[in-house]
Amino acid sequence: MNLNRAMIIGNLTKTPEVRTTPNGISVTSFGVATNFIWTDASGNRQEKVEFHNIVAWRKLAEICGQYLRKGSKVYIEGRLQTRSWDDQTGNKRYITEIVADNMIMLDSKSASKSADQGSAMNSTQEETPTIQVDEPIINNSTNEIKVEEIPF
Repeated sequence: MNLNRAMIIGNLTKTPEVRTTPNGISVTSFGVATNFIWTDASGNRQEKVEFHNIVAWRKLAEICGQYLRKGSKVYIEGRLQTRSWDDQTGNKRYITEIVADNMIMLDSKSASKSADQGSAMNSTQEETPTIQVDEPIINNSTNEIKVEEIPF
């Protein structure tokens, strides 16, 4: 049996941008920073930051592009993937990414709105985001809801 799962909670290092492949498929990539804190043998507090490359496809890519901003706290779940390519000088380059299949926004609505608008906002002024779903998320033949098709 094999298992390839990655789960992280961290903050976005930049605002994601949605791109479209020549075949019309949405894709977005962004970075998430996580912190590891420990106490060393001398009793000193230590901290190490890890930076993770995230790639999301299709509807999840669109949702990430619409709702996530630099600094947003998120839970990302997916699988690890390493890609390679030749750079302009002919050297082989590698990148390891988490290909996301689940994302949960962990910021409060008022925190993400104030960060998005650049100013503090009264929590009574929060708006509910409008999400359009192109396809039904319930399979009528089995009444099964597919998690990857839920638009938030």
